Amino acid sequence: MDALLRAAESFVDYLGAISWGALALAIVCHLAKVVARTRSWRNILAASYPETQVRWRSVFGAYVAGVGVNAVVPARGGDVLKLFLIKRRIEGSSYPTLAATLLVETLFDIVVASLLLIWALQQGVLPGLDVVGSLPSIDWFYVFQNPTVAAIIGVAALVLGFAVGVWASRRIEAFSQRVSQGFAILRSPARYFRRVVPWQALDWCLRLTALFFFLHAFGLPATAYNAFLVQVAESLATIAPLTPGGIGTEQALLLYVFADDASRAAVLSFSIGLKLVLVAVNLVLGFTAIALMLRTLRWRRLVDGEQIATR
Repeated sequence: MDALLRAAESFVDYLGAISWGALALAIVCHLAKVVARTRSWRNILAASYPETQVRWRSVFGAYVAGVGVNAVVPARGGDVLKLFLIKRRIEGSSYPTLAATLLVETLFDIVVASLLLIWALQQGVLPGLDVVGSLPSIDWFYVFQNPTVAAIIGVAALVLGFAVGVWASRRIEAFSQRVSQGFAILRSPARYFRRVVPWQALDWCLRLTALFFFLHAFGLPATAYNAFLVQVAESLATIAPLTPGGIGTEQALLLYVFADDASRAAVLSFSIGLKLVLVAVNLVLGFTAIALMLRTLRWRRLVDGEQIATR
């Protein structure tokens, strides 16, 4: 919490130095990135439900609603809302199939993020295991400093995985068919590379461009190299999203990778400013979508009611 307070103080101190034009361009790129992302998911869904009309506006609304909730709820709770909303808009859809489409949507991300991580390791810009435990943080670095906690989490994960496996085995045939339906677009590689990959490639280009403008807006050296570094830090911070957006972890990584290029105050200003702007934009988009699609902002009550009804 102290790290967050210090970051917020640095951000306030740097408000007067923000380049608002560059910040506006970064927001535009972020919005365009969301559009590209939802277009790719819409095409994955359409392949899974070829006999049902899948409207892009419904996919867009469900996606940004989930993103808005993820901005304030840890452990990607917004993904549950995302599936709930799109299920209501696609006739005959099922949660296993819809969840599988989200997995398909991440395949390209995994490849690109892995390549970026390999690049960062080759550049020697990431902290090694010998310094990971000493980095300032408020979330999952705590595990590195507490082996007992890590062991408990590992055992709990194994028990949970075994329980899920036993439960799923009773429904394995119907479940596997529905999951397989979500991977339908992969059975036609040409269609996948034609209808999904271009949109996701555009998504990555736009997110890196947005980071370039964010760096410029907050006074850090705006280069493609630094944009790549920030993206690597963001990707690592979201691997275990125990806090909304991985804030804290990302902050620590950015302080490390920019240690020789900018002051601590400048990096903290950039990190908290980037998060605040993205959270604000995602919240406005997300909760506007929730209000329009559900006619209420009390989405938890509806989601819980749906879960009870499907048991």
